[in-house]
Amino acid sequence: MERTTIEHLSEKKGGKVHVAGWVDVRRDHGKLIFLVLRDRSGNVQAVIRSGVNAFEAAQDVREQWVVSAQGTVNERPDNMKKDGPNGDIELAIEELTILSEAAEMPFDLDAELNLDTLLDYRPLTLRTQRNRDIFKVAATIVQEYRNSLIKNEFTEFQAPALVGGDAEGGAEVFKVEYFHDRTAFLATSPQLYKEIMTGAFERAFTIAKIFRAEKSSTTRHLSEVTQMDFEMGFIEDHHDVMEMLESVVRDVCSAVVETHADVFTRFDTEAPLLPEKPFPVLTLLEAQEIIEKKFNGKAVGEPDLEPEHERQICEWAKKEKGSDFVFITEFPTKKRAFYTYPDSNNPERSYSFDLLFRGLEINSGSQRFHDYDQMVETIKERGMDPEKFSFYLQMHKYGIPPHGGCSTGLERFTARMLNITNVKEAVPFPRDMNRIDTLLSKSDDNHDE
Repeated sequence: MERTTIEHLSEKKGGKVHVAGWVDVRRDHGKLIFLVLRDRSGNVQAVIRSGVNAFEAAQDVREQWVVSAQGTVNERPDNMKKDGPNGDIELAIEELTILSEAAEMPFDLDAELNLDTLLDYRPLTLRTQRNRDIFKVAATIVQEYRNSLIKNEFTEFQAPALVGGDAEGGAEVFKVEYFHDRTAFLATSPQLYKEIMTGAFERAFTIAKIFRAEKSSTTRHLSEVTQMDFEMGFIEDHHDVMEMLESVVRDVCSAVVETHADVFTRFDTEAPLLPEKPFPVLTLLEAQEIIEKKFNGKAVGEPDLEPEHERQICEWAKKEKGSDFVFITEFPTKKRAFYTYPDSNNPERSYSFDLLFRGLEINSGSQRFHDYDQMVETIKERGMDPEKFSFYLQMHKYGIPPHGGCSTGLERFTARMLNITNVKEAVPFPRDMNRIDTLLSKSDDNHDE
């Protein structure tokens, strides 16, 4: 008999089916054994009655055993129906085959676990409803990010993870000792490559792994991150990039809300608040003045916003503008990457922006240099050697339009979508300075922000 996935059992009421999956729950009631079965599509309650072949086979079955079963889909009496998927049916199992046994679980999967336990037992905790929810949401974010850009005529490409230098011009990097007489690095950004791709496709994007060797272990930082990057040519300035990003973010949020309404309910959190008008936009100075006026903070004159300032500005944007998103623009040119285009009227300020979402920066972007001589001169002013960027500079030397782009962190976006405090929980297998699957040392993690 062909296998039926659990989400389709309601369509088979009164019929015989074959299902396969994991045993999430087992309960014994005398001559009845109740199981909750799970497969990729969902859960269903099953019952095994004394007298059928499956009853004997089920005697030793426990949680996380993998089974194959055949039985009848019965409609529950009205007084026993429950809300949610498969709440109106019960599977009466008649035949049961054990596919794989499981050792006794080291903890209750329904228990609230601390972060270290959650990650130490990742192969097991990924099976919980909460974690399946998180990573289904993350998958939808990636899928809709891709769909939205393709709809806007962007071409996807695969950015390299091994590079000859650091795209940001100074970030902590992981060295790779392999190549003859040269040290390579794990990429800290696909930036230079997506710029190059605008010379071929005008609009390009990539979803890439990037690596940061920062000596930080906070609720916001990871050593390995998934970045969703796009770059576009023939722009007037950074506002064109912001407009495109807002369109993509709206598409992503709509898809997540439509697909995962049940997840927001289980997480007891609201869907992202999107204003009817464009996302609010503040210059860095305007944001700092609001922080000082509304929150009695000290911010004016600083080159960036502190984590607490980001939370405060998002609180302001939600209250005053009805938006969980807010753009911050005009960061100091010297504090942004070397390829960031300066404001022609005030070169100390740049055509750059960050996008904040529920108190956290999830995206950073800007217009880039397109003139060869300007780019070379800026590289020199930053104390770097243009010769080391000769591969990248070919695009400037041989014609590239005014262009710009941005980079969104998948893990941060996912964490804020579901109001998860620690970004490490929004990664299937997080890497930071303390952990690669297992803890690298027994010292306590520093979770300061």
